[in-house]
Amino acid sequence: MPARRELTMRQLRQMLRLHHDGVRTREIARTLGVARSTIQDNLKRATAAGLGWPLPADLGDDELERRLFQRPGVGLGQRRRAEPDWAALARELKRPGVTLMVLWEEYRESCPDGYGYSRFCELFRAFERRLSPVMRQHHVAGDKVFVDYSGKKVAIVDAATGEVREAELFVAVLGASNLTWAEATWTQALPDWIGAHVRMFRFIGGVPRLIVPDNLKSGVHKASFYDPEINRSYGAMADHYGIGVLPARPRRPRDKAKVEAGVRLAQTWILGRLRHHTFFSLAECNAAIRTMLDHLNDRPMRKLGISRRDLFERIERDALAPLPDTDWEYAEWRRVRANLDYHVEVDGFYYSVPHALIRVELDVRITTRTIELFHRGRRVAAHQRRWGGARHGTDPDHMPSAHRRYAEWTPERFRRWAAKIGPNTEGLVTAVLANRPHPEQGFRTCLGILRLYRGIDPARAEAISARALDIGALTYKSVASILTHKLDSAAPGTRTPATLFDHQNLRGSRYFN
Repeated sequence: MPARRELTMRQLRQMLRLHHDGVRTREIARTLGVARSTIQDNLKRATAAGLGWPLPADLGDDELERRLFQRPGVGLGQRRRAEPDWAALARELKRPGVTLMVLWEEYRESCPDGYGYSRFCELFRAFERRLSPVMRQHHVAGDKVFVDYSGKKVAIVDAATGEVREAELFVAVLGASNLTWAEATWTQALPDWIGAHVRMFRFIGGVPRLIVPDNLKSGVHKASFYDPEINRSYGAMADHYGIGVLPARPRRPRDKAKVEAGVRLAQTWILGRLRHHTFFSLAECNAAIRTMLDHLNDRPMRKLGISRRDLFERIERDALAPLPDTDWEYAEWRRVRANLDYHVEVDGFYYSVPHALIRVELDVRITTRTIELFHRGRRVAAHQRRWGGARHGTDPDHMPSAHRRYAEWTPERFRRWAAKIGPNTEGLVTAVLANRPHPEQGFRTCLGILRLYRGIDPARAEAISARALDIGALTYKSVASILTHKLDSAAPGTRTPATLFDHQNLRGSRYFN
C-alpha cells in the first residue's frame, strides 16, 4: 500500500514553493496548519525523489503522488494477493441462492492464500461502486421486471392528412440481466398498458416472479404505501401469467431505479437515434424501435464486459417461469343491472342472463370477441359480442318456459302445423299472417284456429278453412262462428242470403213515400 500522507497535492506544491523562497519549516508548518515534523518528512521525500521548485509543467498530481509516496518495487495501489474476476462474480451473484460467502469459499478453494472474507467483501463493494447506477441494486435472476412509460414521445404523421400524433414509449427492464424491451403505444390507457405487457412477456419468453410498475392509474387504482389497490383488469392479467404486482412506493423513484435508468438509456438509444426519422404508422415506428433494441441488447455493457442478451441467456432465462399456453386477452370490467326483460345493455346491444337474475347487479367482462356475465364471482352467461345486426342476443335457456315457447313461434312453424291438416288450412294460416302488418301479430290468431281444429275430422277442418277463405273470415272469432253454426256445409262460392222477417222496428214502404 502507498505510504500515508497528510498533505494534499496543492499543499505539497505550496510547501515546495515556500521552501524554495527560504521560508523556515516552522513557518511553513504554521501556514499549512500541520506539524513541523510533517513538513520535514515531506521535504525529505521531495529531496529523495529529486523534486524541487519549480516543478515540471507536465507533472500532474498522480505522478507527483507516485514519486513522493510509492514504496520501492511496489506500484501505486497494487494488491499483493491474487484477485478474482470481479465482473464475473457480479454476474454470478445474480443467480438464485448465490451469496458473497459462497463466492468467497469458491475463491479460497482456487486461491488458498487469497484474501479473507472481510477484505474480499470490501474489495467487491469497491468494485460495485465503480459500476454504472443501473447495476448498483442487487437483483436475483428471474425475480423482477420493472415497467414504466417514458416522458418523451414519438411523433407519427398521418400520411393522408399530414396530422402529427404523438405516441407514448413503454419501457421494461429485467432486474438481473438488464434485458430491455420498448415499444410505442398510442396512449397510456388500460388497453395499451396491458397490451404492452403481453408483448413484453412474449419477447422475454418467460415470466419473472414480480412486476414493479409505477403508480400509473391504468395499473394501480389507488396508490398506497401499505396496501395499494391494483386495477382489476391489470390484476386479472397478472393472475393469468402467475406474476405478482409490487407497485413502487409513491414518490420513491429509487424503488424502480432500474427502469428509470432503462428509460434514460432507451431515450438515448431509441429516441435520440431516431429523431431524424419520419414515421407514418405505429407499426413502422415499432419496427424501427425493435432494430434499435437489438443493437442495445447485443452491445457489451462497459463494466461487465458482456451484453444484456448474453447475460440473460446465461443467468436469467432458466430462472423464468414458462409462459401460459395463450396470451392474455384484454378485458374491461363493468357493473350492470339486469332489466325486466332479463337482458343487460353493453355499448348499445343487449345480452340475456338467466331470468331469475332480473334487477340483480352483475359484473360484465368485455373483450373484443365475447361478453361474459358474473354473479358473485360465478359466470352465469356468455355471449359472442355483437357489433352489428340484431340488437338483442338471447339464449333460450335464460327465458321462462312460457317465453321460450312463444320465442319458438315462427311463420314457417305455423305453416308446417297447418299443412299437416291440409292445403286449405295452410292457405288460411298464410292468409292470416299476410293480413297483418307484422307476421308476429297473427301468431295468436293462428294458434287459436289450430286449437279449434283439435278433435274434429281433418276433412271438416279443411271445409271450415275453405269457407273462411271464401268469405274472408281471417279472425279467430269468424272461424269459430263458422264452426259453431256449421256454416262449412255451404258450397264454396255461394253465400247464404239473409232471411227477411217481420219486426215492429222494420220500416215499411210507406215510410219512404
